[in-house]
Amino acid sequence: MPVANIQVSETPLVLYTLRRADDALILGHRLSEWCGHAPMLEEDMALSNIALDLLGQARELYTYAARVEGKDNDEDKFAYLRDVRQYRNLLLVEQPNGDFAQTLVRQFFYSAFADLYWRAMMTSCDTTLAAIAAKSEKESAYHLRHSSEWIIRLGDGTEESHARTQGAIDHLWAFTGEMFAVDDGERGLIDAGIAIDPATLRDRWLKTLSRVVSEATLTLPQNNWMQQGGRVGRHSEHLGHLLSELQSMQRTFPGLTW
Repeated sequence: MPVANIQVSETPLVLYTLRRADDALILGHRLSEWCGHAPMLEEDMALSNIALDLLGQARELYTYAARVEGKDNDEDKFAYLRDVRQYRNLLLVEQPNGDFAQTLVRQFFYSAFADLYWRAMMTSCDTTLAAIAAKSEKESAYHLRHSSEWIIRLGDGTEESHARTQGAIDHLWAFTGEMFAVDDGERGLIDAGIAIDPATLRDRWLKTLSRVVSEATLTLPQNNWMQQGGRVGRHSEHLGHLLSELQSMQRTFPGLTW
């Protein structure tokens, strides 16, 4: 029997919280796909731990979204019982792992933003979001350090690793602009002191990227055209395949609990 998708009351604060939760859930799932397949045991454990950090962030944000919405939704329903168009994650985080270089470049682009974002969100007048930010920033700082070290190692490594990493940068660059875009609902939260304006983080994000990429003997693209759509539910073909795997158990056995 088909399982019905939940209905979500997308007030500005609920939608804002779900967007950040979806980022963490989808990227965490992508990283979990490396479990047992990373190039070395230590990295297998590192990527799995980063995935767990992101899952923890998603759980806290989904729980808060449920409390703000005030209906019968919870973290599991948000994760498992929404249709692909109801997800509001960045297009960047749903992109396939590809090779090891592409995974690390995707993580580097996201972590360089997330570290700045969560640090800034610690000043939010929303005490719950500020508390989530304080915990998440510590994790994001490690994620950024880990991915930065790998970008330098791959870029300044062999001819093959250099080419693959530069190719990943060129391919994923067009998905980064969405991190800094806001809509009218989010602008209202920014004006109220609940959210922070991500556009104010862009210069520092670029400075971090430029420093690491330069040390890695790589280059950032000069193309300013950017992909958009994830924040309003328009996704690439990759998210549907990811969700079919992520949601398969709950869709097959509705209401199943551990």
